[in-house]
Order: sequence, then structure tokens, then C-alpha cells
Amino acid sequence: MAKNLLIVESPAKAKTIEGYLGKDFLVKSSYGHIRDLVKTDDAINTENNFEQKYEVPSDKKAVVSELKKLAKAAETVWLASDEDREGEAISWHLFETLGLKDESTKRIVFHEITKPAILKAIDNPRKIDYNLVNAQQARRVLDRLVGFELSPVLWKKVKPSLSAGRVQSVAVRLIVDREREINKFEPEAAFKIVAFFHTGKVKDSFKAELPQRFATEAEATKFLEDCKSALFSVKNLETKPAKRSPSAPFTTSTLQQEASRKLGFSVARTMQVAQRLYESGRITYMRTDSVNLSDTAIEAAEKEIKSAYGNQYHKVRKYKTKTSGAQEAHEAIRPTYFSEHTIDGDASEKRLYELIWKRAIASQMSEAEFERTLAKIAISTRSEDLSASGEVMKFDGFLKVYMESLDDDQENTVDEDSDNAILPPLTTGQPLTLKSMSATERFTRPPARYTEAALVKKLEELGIGRPSTYAPTISTIQNRGYVVKEEREGKSRDYRVLTLKDAELTAVTKTEITGAEKGKMFPTDIGVVVNDFLVEHFNGIVDFHFTANVEKEFDDIAHGLTEWTKMLHDFYGPFHSEVEDTLEHADRANNERELGIDPVSGKPVSVRIGKFGPLVQIGSPDDEEKPRFASLRKGQMIETITFEDAMELFKLPKKVGLFEDKEMTVAVGRFGPYIRHNSAFYSIPKGLDPLDVTEEEAIQIIKDKRQKDIEKVIRVFDENEEAQIEQGRWGPFIRFGKQNLKIPKGTEIEKITYADVLKWAEADAPKGKAAKAKATEKKSVAKKAPAKKAPAKKTTKSK
Repeated sequence: MAKNLLIVESPAKAKTIEGYLGKDFLVKSSYGHIRDLVKTDDAINTENNFEQKYEVPSDKKAVVSELKKLAKAAETVWLASDEDREGEAISWHLFETLGLKDESTKRIVFHEITKPAILKAIDNPRKIDYNLVNAQQARRVLDRLVGFELSPVLWKKVKPSLSAGRVQSVAVRLIVDREREINKFEPEAAFKIVAFFHTGKVKDSFKAELPQRFATEAEATKFLEDCKSALFSVKNLETKPAKRSPSAPFTTSTLQQEASRKLGFSVARTMQVAQRLYESGRITYMRTDSVNLSDTAIEAAEKEIKSAYGNQYHKVRKYKTKTSGAQEAHEAIRPTYFSEHTIDGDASEKRLYELIWKRAIASQMSEAEFERTLAKIAISTRSEDLSASGEVMKFDGFLKVYMESLDDDQENTVDEDSDNAILPPLTTGQPLTLKSMSATERFTRPPARYTEAALVKKLEELGIGRPSTYAPTISTIQNRGYVVKEEREGKSRDYRVLTLKDAELTAVTKTEITGAEKGKMFPTDIGVVVNDFLVEHFNGIVDFHFTANVEKEFDDIAHGLTEWTKMLHDFYGPFHSEVEDTLEHADRANNERELGIDPVSGKPVSVRIGKFGPLVQIGSPDDEEKPRFASLRKGQMIETITFEDAMELFKLPKKVGLFEDKEMTVAVGRFGPYIRHNSAFYSIPKGLDPLDVTEEEAIQIIKDKRQKDIEKVIRVFDENEEAQIEQGRWGPFIRFGKQNLKIPKGTEIEKITYADVLKWAEADAPKGKAAKAKATEKKSVAKKAPAKKAPAKKTTKSK
């Protein structure tokens, strides 16, 4: 037995570290937290200084049992969980649960999984930092109290099965507030003037703009009319040097933002991939709010830059973290070895690693240098000047790691919405030839909806949450159904374009699509109702400053400046009183809104949250006749739906004809419009309005779907028709009743037996359901038995 037992959080990390330490060390994983607060109401004793009751979950009992046994046999136990508060708490839980002794337990931390870092950590052990543990305890206890006390209030006053949380509720509020800003926004139109000139050579084409805009079409027309006979010339030229500096290396939040913009990764995916890179020793710790680089890293970056690009590309830079409560002892996210420009791994690991490498290496490189030229163009018939600008790169500096060089002979093309890459050679007083000039109607834009990355940035700006909480918060608000991330189609809008060309002025009306969204976060109706209820009755919980101040108090506890139970007492007393008062006095909330009167029945039409989501209702429960209900469609909200939109919903479901002697009904469900036929459902393709679907179109949709289903079935097993191999989006898989089973890599499809299917189905079934699945399978085989010959009779008899 090894003298030393070293415990880390993940098996991947254990495998990497084991290779760095000698035979005297056994490295094991705790698989994250090994115990948590009990799920019952008595988890925290608010009467006894917030004493907690913990339990080891059933799925961790075997791990704990093995670690106890190994710890007992070892001379020294090394706790090597992550270096943040969560990691410190895991070490403390291990210390308590495994019954470790202070004199034979050592705590070590490292920022990267490399041999020098691990050996340095072993040489510099410390004890568990109880300030960090207490900060994590305070967060865990406070969040449990908020969740456990607020949720029952929501069940009673809004809707069953809802939940609230300190940080998640603030995140939802940000999204609701932004949606309301957008709904209230009234776009204003103005005309933008853009002109295209050349110097006599057609290739020397460039763009100029009028800095101001015209409020009306009449003013824009007058300007263009005046330019018909105008002479244009270069009024003055200004050339000045400009520099661009690199950004700091990544923190957790800036990595999440950049990976979203450049790679299209969700916040959760970024953190999963970064975790794998960290555990395999490729990058430093991925949960950090520091932009600091160690002296060792700065030296390694210098060596790599000088060797790969040359001395002139290097510049030492030290970045200072602005975030309140950031720990400068920690490092920014960087590659562990700057000499590795790329790595082996799956596509997402390679792409994220390269992004981290480029950002970190660029942070230690020279500025990019440009020569920026600004030209003012005089109009002989007007007092205004047009402006043109362009820039020439003189030295690429840090941009060398981001940009590929452009072909020298690439033609300089410009359009209305792009900037000039460079301006042609110009001189003061030089006459210019007008190719064309346009006045285009442009509208002011509403504030942008949040992407996941933009929401992280906003939370960080407000001081809400910490690197370890951004990804879980964003996942939680989506999983709870308070927010959806989706695409929305835009609406068409007309705009006017006036064009002056060859002294002729023309005017046309064009159409553009506005408001289309991709990957943006929208509040759901239930998210809005819960948010409004919390703002009204628990304003402190969803107040941005209050939430940020709580984070600061956690930081103070971590630094030993505040006693953690005092902080909880100060919070809990007023909060608990608020909960009791709300339970007793607050009215139920469902955001009900009356829209108008149904012209046919004369009954009121209203919209509200129902048991299964938002709905429109004609009539009231007191009426003799039962009220009529219709669910809202995707994109519609209680707050903004109009009477006309609501009445449209009652046109569905509608019967559109017969097929195979069975009725076809068009309806709209949770996942969009569909056709119901003979108890089967067929999605209506995008772009086809369910109200306009004809009998012929409905039949074609059904036939197309059936054909598609036939084509995707590779094989049906004789033993059970519910077991079949199908072609899926990501390759073949097995559909077995309600289970979708992966086919193990390297398996030949034609050699799969029904016994294999049963084995894989049992392994895939959730614990406790495996036996049920087996019983269902037996029942299913027996049911189909009469259609078979001898083997089937045998199965039937055995029943």
C-alpha cells in the first residue's frame, strides 16, 4: 500500500497527476462533492446558529467507503481539490466524512496540472483554509434558505412546482426588464446619406458619408437635388498614427463571451470543454476572475513569441484585474505550455484551446500600428461636408496571431454598410467624380436581447455571481422554464431609398426583415409572472445592488473580515418575516389581462397563466356554459398579445378533410403547428400557416412523413417489432420502446442480435426502471407470440 493517498475531484485529473508522482503516491478521485445538505426541511437549524445536517448521497457511498479504507491505510492524506471556495469546501467535507486527522492531512493547491506545478504544491502544503470553507458554507446555506422558503410561496401564490433562487431570479429580472424595454421601444426613422466617389480611376473607388441624418424624406430629397449640379473636392486631409493594444488573457467570463461569439459555444459547453482541457493538463484553472499572468508564464510567452515571430513582436504586459473581490494570486486562463500552438483532441477541444492560446500569446505582443486618414469632402452647393476615412496597417503586432494575410492584388471593394479598408491617394483641393449618392431610410434599433455570453457580461458588471456560478445560473433559468433561448422570425418593414446617379434622382420603396433573432434569451410568461411577484413582494432578493452586496459579503468572509453566521442572521431575520407576511396577505398572481368582448357570444376574452401554461379564455368559470380555451403560440406573450391575435387562436383546431377514412385536424401545440390523423401527429413545415392548410397539403405532409420514417428504418427485429435500428441525425441507433439506445463504437450493424438490444436497454435504463423495462419486454414478446411459430408458443406457456 502506498504511503501517500492524494485525493482530487475528477478521475481525469487523477490519471494525469498519477503519472507525475512516484510509486509512493496513490491518486484517487472523489468525483466532486461527496456529501450535501439533506433534502428535508431540517437541513439547516436557523434556531441554532445555522447548524447544517449533511448526508452522503447513495451514489457516493461506494466512493466514500473506498476512500475511508485507503485513508486508514495511508500515512499521509493529501487533499488536492480545486483552489476555489468550492474546492476548499470539498476538502473540508472529505476531512470530516473520512474522519481524517489534522496531523496526517495536508492540503495542496495548484493552478495547472503540470509536473513542476504538482511537485511545487507537494513541497508547499498547507492546512484547510476555513475562511474559504465558511464563505462557501454561507453561500450554500443562504441559497438553500432562499430556495426552500420562497418556493412554497410561489407554489401557493403563482403555480405549483415553481422555484426561486438568489442569483437566478436576478438573471431572470434582467431578461424580463430588457424584453419590456424592447416592447416599449418606438423606432424613429431618419435618412442616411452615402456617396461613392472616384478620382478619375474607377478602381480608386471609395465611400463617404454625411455625419448627420435627415429627419424627413423632403429634407433628404432637397439635399440630393442640390447635389445634382454640385462640384466635389477634397477640402482637407488629416493623417495620423493609431495603435491598437491586445486584450488581457481570458477570465472565465471573457472566455465564455468570446467562445460564444467566435465558436458559437453555449456557456455550459465552453465550461465543459475547458474542464477537459484543464484536467488533461492543457490549460490553467478555468474558473478565475483574474487577468494576472505568473512571471513564469510571461517568460514562457516571451520565449515563444521571439522564436516564432521575432523580437519586434514581443512586449511584456502586466494586467490588473478590475473586478471587485478578484484574487490576484490566481492566474488568468492560459495554455500550460506556450510552445504547443495546437493540441490533439476532439474538434471542440482543439478550437477552444487555440482561442485560449491566441488570446494569451497576443496579450504579450506589441501593439498593431496603423496610419489613419480622414478626408473632408466639400460640396459646392451645400454648407455640409462629407467624411471619408480609411486606415493602413503599418505593423501587424499582436494581430499576427489572429489575422491571415490578404492577397496584395485584392481589389478594394466597398458597399454602403462597410468601411473603406484604405483610401486611394488623395490631395487637398483634388476634384472628385461622383459615381452615385443615396439617401436610405434607417430606423433606430431597440436595445439588444441578451445572448448567454452578454448575460454573463452583465452579471459580472453588476458584481452578481462569481466565475463558478455563471454557467449553472444560465442553465438553471432555462431548465426551470423561466427563459428560453431560441430563434425568432423577424417582421417585414418598408423603407425608402432615394438615389442620385448621372444627375437623375429616383425613389423606390424596399422591404427589409427586422427583429429576427438567433440564439437570444426570451422570458417566458411564467418567468414574467414569477419575476413580477418577486419584485413586488421580495424586492431585496431581486435587487441588483443587494445581490451584488451579498457577493461582497461572501468575499469578506473568505478574507476573514466577517463572521459567516452573523451575515446569515442579518439576512435571515427580515427575509423570513417577509415570507410569512407574503404567505398571509399577498394575492394570487397569474398576470390575468382582459382583452375585449367576443363579438359572437358577448363574453369577455382574457389571457392568463393556466395549469399547463399561458392561455386565452372566452367566458368565465361562473358561466353556465364552460369557457373556451386556446394556448398561446410560440413567440406570443400575455403582456403583449392583442385581442385580434387572441381571437385567431380560436380558429384552431380545425378539420381539413378526410384521409384513409379518418379525419385530419390542424392544431397548434407546445412544439408548433401539426396535423392530427388517426392518433398520430405530423408537424406542419415552417412557412406554412396552419390556418391556410388545405386537405391536399395535409395529405401530402402525412405521406412525406411516412416515407421519411420508412427510409430511416434499417432493420426491425423479428422477436419484437418495437425494437428497430434506425438512421438518426448522428448515425444509426436502436429505438426500443421509449428508449433510444446508442450502438457501441465499432459494432457491425448486421451482427447485432436481439440479445444485444436487451443487454444495452437494461444498461441504459435508469436505476429502478431496469427491472420494469425487462418486465415490459417480456410482456411485449408474449403479446406478439401468436404471430410466431414454435418459439412463440414456448414463450406464451412460460408466462
